[in-house]
Amino acid sequence: MTGPEARYDREGENEAKRLDRQWNELLQELRLAQTGTQILFAFLLTIAFQATFQAADAFTHDVYAVTLIASALAVGLFLAPVSFHRLVYRQKLRDRMLPIAGHMTSAGLVFLVIAISGGVLLALDVVLSRTVAIIIVAIILVWFTVFWYVIPAWVRANANGE
Repeated sequence: MTGPEARYDREGENEAKRLDRQWNELLQELRLAQTGTQILFAFLLTIAFQATFQAADAFTHDVYAVTLIASALAVGLFLAPVSFHRLVYRQKLRDRMLPIAGHMTSAGLVFLVIAISGGVLLALDVVLSRTVAIIIVAIILVWFTVFWYVIPAWVRANANGE
């Protein structure tokens, strides 16, 4: 085997060990993403019950709704591989489970970026003008896009040229 896959396989590693290793790597990534997302989701749940929030304008309520929904979807997608694994445990389906769980995780990251951006917008809208808050959040979205998607895509595209 040549190319990036060859570097990803370990010498002497059979298919079952490779799948186990890849599953464990995915679980490590999920542990990190799940914790922060669940904390953000729990925090967002408390906001709606604050008197000052209830008196906020429609823009704030709309941003909150989108942020809360994005956070809930991220939590669901980050937990989905665990549920998936539980339901197909010992069925020797890890080869099919891993790509699907990877897609769930990637989709969860998209919703996490939306939730983080919405949370930042909610906070900045309180302390800055709305226009400045929106500009800063747009910059944050670009930042996440570059570091989470553009740079990895660039590295992946250029890895084949080595």
